[in-house]
Amino acid sequence: MLELHNGNLDVKSIQNRWFDLVKDKNYGALITFVGIVRDEDDIDGLSFDIYEPILKKWFLKWQEELKKVKAEVYMAHSIGDVKLFESSFMCAISSPKRRVSLEMIDKFVEDFKANAPIWKYDLKDGKRVFVKERGAKLENSGVLS
Repeated sequence: MLELHNGNLDVKSIQNRWFDLVKDKNYGALITFVGIVRDEDDIDGLSFDIYEPILKKWFLKWQEELKKVKAEVYMAHSIGDVKLFESSFMCAISSPKRRVSLEMIDKFVEDFKANAPIWKYDLKDGKRVFVKERGAKLENSGVLS
């Protein structure tokens, strides 16, 4: 399940909904990661742009990969502005065995950071500022690089 939300994520609502989706599947684990906007570099928050077609393709690849180990993935991400101390990214892996979920959540988050087509901007003084140094060139990105 991939969810895109305008603005910050309602962490409690999303996590509860994901729990309700898996609680009757006889799974032993639902491991959740919640990304929180930190107070650093005098920012007021972060802002995000997403290229949905590539994100959906990337996410589908992960769904297929996790089926091989009898696991499921859930992800929510913000579009637009997210203020300090709010969440912009959540993901969860559920599986019958906790070890699979624990191992896969780390791989998923690291791959997300390296390959998801999401562009992050600092919010400073009411303006969006792209910080190129934090970005990574996406493979086969063409004009998006």
